[in-house]
Amino acid sequence: MFTIDFSDHTEIVKSEWLTQIDKLLTFAKEQEQIASDAELSVTFVDKTEIQEINKMYRDKDKVTDVISFALEEDEPEIIGLDMPRVLGDIIICTDVAQEQADSYGHSFERELGFLALHGFLHLLGYDHIDEQDEKEMFGRQDQILNAYGLTRD
Repeated sequence: MFTIDFSDHTEIVKSEWLTQIDKLLTFAKEQEQIASDAELSVTFVDKTEIQEINKMYRDKDKVTDVISFALEEDEPEIIGLDMPRVLGDIIICTDVAQEQADSYGHSFERELGFLALHGFLHLLGYDHIDEQDEKEMFGRQDQILNAYGLTRD
């Protein structure tokens, strides 16, 4: 089973956004061939809250669009126990998502999906610190989004 725990600190999140993200991340889980039960959380926040989180945990005093906290980063996956794989937490700033959707000329829902998938891939160990990693991660994002049908159009 794949479980996503949603939390809305903005009081603006619509149920259809949650449904889309759930379906997209379930699709991405299958594309990444994660066979085991897994769970993660997705939290929606405003600019003030994401800046506080970014400052507290990443020592960056600025607003950002998405932050991921991978729980498996330092711990290997435990195999053989009857427990779901806990991937971590994704935090999405809805204010920045709206600004980016407007800037890129695509829907807010597409931007939310992009940010959720971006955060999900970080939970799985993808990163974009150097050029090669960025090419791999962004290429994988595009593959999954296109296969799912969530394009920039």
